[in-house]
Amino acid sequence: MKKIFLSIFLAGLGITVSAQKSIDQKVTELMAKMTLEEKIGQLNQYNDDITATGPITKDADKAGQVRAGKLGSILNAVGTKNTKNWQDQAMQSRLKIPLLFGQDVIHGFRTTFPIPLGETATWDMNLIEKSARIAAIEASAYGIHWTFAPMVDIGRDPRWGRVMEGAGEDTYLGTLVGKARVKGFQGNGLGNKDAVMACAKHFAAYGAAVGGRDYNSVDMSLRQLHETYLPPFKAVSDMGVATFMNSFNDINGIPATGNKYIQRDLLKGVWNFQGFVVSDWGSIGEMIPHGFAKDNKDAALKAIIAGSDMDMESRSYTNHLAELVKEGKVDIQLVDDAVRRILTKKYELGLFDDPYRFINEKREKEQANNPEHRKFAREIGSKSIVLLKNENQLLPLSPTTKKVAIIGPFAKATVENHGFWSIAFPDDSQRIVTQFDGIKAQLDKNSELLYAKGCNANDNDKSLFAEAVETAKKADVVIMTLGEGHAMSGEAKSRSNIHFSGVQEDLLKEIAKTGKPIILMINAGRPLVFDWASENIPTIVYTWWLGT
Repeated sequence: MKKIFLSIFLAGLGITVSAQKSIDQKVTELMAKMTLEEKIGQLNQYNDDITATGPITKDADKAGQVRAGKLGSILNAVGTKNTKNWQDQAMQSRLKIPLLFGQDVIHGFRTTFPIPLGETATWDMNLIEKSARIAAIEASAYGIHWTFAPMVDIGRDPRWGRVMEGAGEDTYLGTLVGKARVKGFQGNGLGNKDAVMACAKHFAAYGAAVGGRDYNSVDMSLRQLHETYLPPFKAVSDMGVATFMNSFNDINGIPATGNKYIQRDLLKGVWNFQGFVVSDWGSIGEMIPHGFAKDNKDAALKAIIAGSDMDMESRSYTNHLAELVKEGKVDIQLVDDAVRRILTKKYELGLFDDPYRFINEKREKEQANNPEHRKFAREIGSKSIVLLKNENQLLPLSPTTKKVAIIGPFAKATVENHGFWSIAFPDDSQRIVTQFDGIKAQLDKNSELLYAKGCNANDNDKSLFAEAVETAKKADVVIMTLGEGHAMSGEAKSRSNIHFSGVQEDLLKEIAKTGKPIILMINAGRPLVFDWASENIPTIVYTWWLGT
């Protein structure tokens, strides 16, 4: 009677005990058939080689390794044709365990939305959730099962290039944004064809790297770690985020990838996280230059003990883990736990029922240029822009203004508007509306839009200044479009000087001497320092990088 009552009670809460039990049974039965090498294969992730987000390790025969059951996941395999080819190889393996396809879907997929920091400036969780929902719909239509997002790191040093990828400096806001993005990515739950596995990253405290230097050490008290940097991770763990990614940095001398306290004791222990943890690109092997491991075998030992389940690209597990188990240095139960977590997600996605269920050319074509998604991109883009200053109510600019000049290195930029961490497609330049074309379309037919580049984004060439000054003199209003290049913020894009790069501020000063009213648009992936502009330019808007 107790069991019957419990089942009725849980069913009333929408918890499908029998389905989960069925998956547990299937995983147990499958694992009983697996060799040690096949188990370790599930813990191994390679890059596709077509595009890469890190240093590629060349393999003579990756397809052969897939057919031998030595690979569990591939990242950067985009498109149904490509993913089908890889899944065909997996279906030739002894146990026919399907591959997981992962991708950095950070702020949109086919349709690019504002960089995440820009989206956060909307303060609108519904918009942010919808942005991730659309990204999941598009990515899953291209054969992707898993995104390495959201980044829920709290970032308080704008010199750190990856501030563009998160929600900023506030723990509470970052928590809300992280939850919205996970909900958007995972939709109505794994198993739906338009839902992708989300990945909370980077666990943990990556945003506190000393000096804002990417991959650097983190030195902090446990109190600050728990009060400031862990709450967003705890919140998304509680709501069922599918995966976690550990971080490159060390925490008080221990690399996160080999940190048993945060991964096995806290995440999988106290928090009872049921998904799996993937390393960041090569981070298991990178414990060697950290001075924490003496070689890849030692790194594999420390990573699996600490709770890192899947090895992204370092080859430490595939080359050394079986040997460590046979030597008695690694308990097979640690391997089994990691394998079980990964296989469970593959079952939850429905890949064992149909390995090709995300591979549908019709869906891919439907999402190649979805007009409703483009419409939404315009909405969230406009709401991401921040009005910092509007003296004399120069904005909104009247469409009947006779002569408007737009000056700066970003006025006619196309794919640059995607910002860092965007997915590249061959026709992106045709899909982008430039700032010049967008403003021209809003002006009256009797108005004139003038243009001068003025300077490049990041060099000392002032040869275009004179033309820009003359252009400004002809205009009634001048729009300056300045900031930092689209690839100057992002991973490995830390900057010690976060003023306008190159001679952009010098150009702004020269244009200001004309006495013309100026609207300054700041294009950036991070908060920049612009003291002179703040004191001398009457109207300033922060436009980030707004995407499609």
